[in-house]
Amino acid sequence: MKAVIITVGNEILSGRTVNTNFSFIAKMLTYSGYTVVKGIIVPDNLDGISNAFVEASKIGDVIVSSGGLGPTFDDMTLTGFSRAFGLKLSMNEQAVEMIKPKFDRLTPEREKMAIIPENAMPIRNDVGTAPGVYIKIDKNVYIIVPGVPREAESIMANIINKIRLNNFVYCDRSFEVSGVMESILAPFVKKLMEEYGNAVYIKTHPKGNEVKSPILEIEVTASGKNKNIESTVDEVIDKIKKHINENDY
Repeated sequence: MKAVIITVGNEILSGRTVNTNFSFIAKMLTYSGYTVVKGIIVPDNLDGISNAFVEASKIGDVIVSSGGLGPTFDDMTLTGFSRAFGLKLSMNEQAVEMIKPKFDRLTPEREKMAIIPENAMPIRNDVGTAPGVYIKIDKNVYIIVPGVPREAESIMANIINKIRLNNFVYCDRSFEVSGVMESILAPFVKKLMEEYGNAVYIKTHPKGNEVKSPILEIEVTASGKNKNIESTVDEVIDKIKKHINENDY
């Protein structure tokens, strides 16, 4: 199953804000059984937002968007989303009830956060104000969350079990070695990858000074419904460590 992550916000594109939402959403989706195949960043612009959802719908089974759900004029993600699929926006009573307790009174700006696409389900936001949105269109699932990281994390935690794939296992382990250059270990990594086929993925991450004092992080990942995945990852790591110990790098 494939996933696409959309990030909405001028502040991301200008470099003012680091896109930490992509990182934690991608990790959450990966551990839930999805392969994140693309990330899209768009400005606070209706055409850009709408086009991003249309593009994502052609690629992913699950599309998660963050940003643009607040009370201000430039929070327009749901309008752009609705435009992309010809949906109507309307006040959702369940969303209103989620927002009410957080304010002394409701203003038009606050009510705006309860206006969501038809047939959509609001998702509880335990640490902020704007609810998230869950909606299924044809075979695609869309989850739309605010851009504030702690709010996005809260909402994703409240909805992830609804999309998590059953009996899926994802294992990601890594270790570091000193004095080993990536280019020297590369032939053995290639050999192991060929030996295990698609069962594991081995990735090396150089750190430090690659020439004078190399430090190499070696990451081994595997996923699927095979209960022996963790033992396979451990087996591969043991082989890499043994190879390094037996060779004078």
